[in-house]
Formats: sequence, structure tokens, C-alpha cells
Amino acid sequence: MKAFNIRIYGILLNQNQEILISDELYHGKQFTKFPGGGLEFGESLPDAIKREFIEECNLKLEHIELLYITDRVVQSAFDDSQVLGIYYQVFTHEELLVPIKIKPFDFEEDSVQSFRWVPLKSFTAQDLTFEMDQAAWEAIKGKILL
Repeated sequence: MKAFNIRIYGILLNQNQEILISDELYHGKQFTKFPGGGLEFGESLPDAIKREFIEECNLKLEHIELLYITDRVVQSAFDDSQVLGIYYQVFTHEELLVPIKIKPFDFEEDSVQSFRWVPLKSFTAQDLTFEMDQAAWEAIKGKILL
């Protein structure tokens, strides 16, 4: 039986017009994506993105806006599942307290994830690893609320 893998991602901007991205290591592969992760059974989409930001960034979101849902078949890079990506712009008044890195994949000891702020004006789809995320960015970059 083939499975679906529903992924929820958040686009977060700071007051300096920078976008938050996540560098990660999973099953020996390094990749860059927006913060977020998988939908859990019985969980709503808004609850999933809020949970993911608490888990990954220790950041409580105050408001979310749906930006994009993938509309084509995407094969997972890690297994035989079909991936569906759902992208939100997320907002908070809280300060991000996780370590912020300058260079990609600059992991803390015993960590497989690090975060970077990238200037929105220079951010491109090629800054993201996966084709699904790249296509999503091309579709939503003009919809971002500053």
C-alpha cells in the first residue's frame, strides 16, 4: 500500500525583512527547507504548523495565513510515499531564541538542524533543496506579507 506524507511548512519573516530557513540532516542527506514537518494523525493543519514551530523553534505562533498547497504528484526523497506540501505564512510577536547560524549546516553538537536568516530580497528558490519547496516558493513569493 502506498502512503501519503503531508508536510506543513511556515514562512517566517523578521523585522529586517529576512526569511527563516532550516538546514537539516536526515538519513545521511543534508537539505535546506522552511521550518515545519509532518502532519500527525488526528491533527488539524493549523495545529500541525503551530506544533512544529514549538518543537523546532520553541516559538508560539499567533497567526497563520495559508499560502500554497502542492497540486502535482511529488515523490518523497526518503521513501515511497507521495508528498503533499502545505505552506503558511506565520506570524509571532515572540523573539526567536534558538541559535541562528551564518553558514549552512552549522549544527550544534548532537543536533541535526540549524536555522539561518536570509535576506528576503536575495532569497531564491535555489536556496531550497527540494523541488517541491522550490516550486512553492516561486508560487508564493509575490504573496508574502511584509
